[in-house]
Amino acid sequence: MIWLALVMASVMLPTAAHANGRPPLTTGVFFQPNDNQSLYVRSTFGLLISHDAGCSFRWVCEQSLGYAATFDPKYAIAADGTLFATTYNGLRVSRDGGCSFTTATAELAPGAPGRIANLWVDALDIGPTGEVWVATADTTPNDVLRSTDGGVTFVSRGMVSPVLSWKSLAVARSDAMHVYVAGYQVATAPPTAQLFSTINGGQSWTQAALAGVQFAATPIVTIAAIDATNPKYLYIVSVGANGSGDRLYRSTDGGVTFAEVLATAQPITGVVIRDAMTVLVASGDGTVRSADGGVTFGPATTAPRLGCLGKRPDGSLIGCAANWDPDFMAVARSDDASQWQKLFRFVEFAGPLTCPPGTTGHDMCDQQLWPGLRSQFGVTGPTCGTATDLPGVDGAEVMPIKAGRGCCDAGDRSPIGLGLLTWLTAWMLGRRGDRRVPRDRTLGR
Repeated sequence: MIWLALVMASVMLPTAAHANGRPPLTTGVFFQPNDNQSLYVRSTFGLLISHDAGCSFRWVCEQSLGYAATFDPKYAIAADGTLFATTYNGLRVSRDGGCSFTTATAELAPGAPGRIANLWVDALDIGPTGEVWVATADTTPNDVLRSTDGGVTFVSRGMVSPVLSWKSLAVARSDAMHVYVAGYQVATAPPTAQLFSTINGGQSWTQAALAGVQFAATPIVTIAAIDATNPKYLYIVSVGANGSGDRLYRSTDGGVTFAEVLATAQPITGVVIRDAMTVLVASGDGTVRSADGGVTFGPATTAPRLGCLGKRPDGSLIGCAANWDPDFMAVARSDDASQWQKLFRFVEFAGPLTCPPGTTGHDMCDQQLWPGLRSQFGVTGPTCGTATDLPGVDGAEVMPIKAGRGCCDAGDRSPIGLGLLTWLTAWMLGRRGDRRVPRDRTLGR
């Protein structure tokens, strides 16, 4: 009877804490170039931002970002801190640290060249020299576009297609003109996956044959990683091509040929090229490591089973782990993936992003939604240092700092509050043994 009571009580929880019917998870990590202090972590209930290397995090609600339901945006951060997020209704841009967002090109008339407002932007990357690349996956003809003015205007790069939905895009870190884009075509029988590359910034494109690549019924490939020094070395993931898991393929010739190097029983959630010989892959199976340049893989660690994996500018690893049992760390750090340290748990939130009145970050996230989220997580504040306010205003509330706790302390493992226990109970009953890694297809690079 107590289980039934808990489940019924969960219906009464504030909507902000329900994570749109999904468990509260971290699902992606993104970085600002040349900034080892800033972390941007995607979750099932909004965006988490830290500017002190993960010691304290502040929350940006989904409503401010301009999406809802079970959508998971893809993020990119420019060198000047401009924040970009994909949505079903265009590319959202924040130039004030996340307090307010606008939709890129919304000022243009419908149908105008370069207008991506109100289109599903599903692929995003920023090149090493600052160009913003996007690709669309809408019901109208889709295209790959580039901005050279920080996302103010966009110009087509010659990949307009009435039948393809572009799902993944990546720019080589060593060559801003070397770009890969992947999509799928459903107007054929059977549907087909397609991968293209350009070495001249989109003046011309070359289609990859994808010979020998196995696909799921819906053939989707994503560009998982490009080598930082050689743009012809890349990895792609064939989504769902191994039952409930994925298949990882490696190319050393710019996509002319691919070789399968790994098949996982659960979805791949991150691929990181550490150096010329070391490649790490995270999935629901655990993290595996290659010491021979990605030719073969062996276990790195079985825990935590990461929902994301990314490499910070200084080379250290950041991962998304389970906030509760068994990992007790929503955001984790490692030097080599063999051992992980906690950076952050949800109970340690510093609060919502500190924003001035009149912004959605203040009026919606802070004033309306944060009290419910704080109550459900039983927030007590960061465990190290003083919480860093992002664009700050005088008089902002700073959660108390716990005495005697280090930034990577993994204590405080008891459930926080009846509301949180209710929430977790409902989740556990609903998932029926499904492991924590969500079926998200954005891979950290």
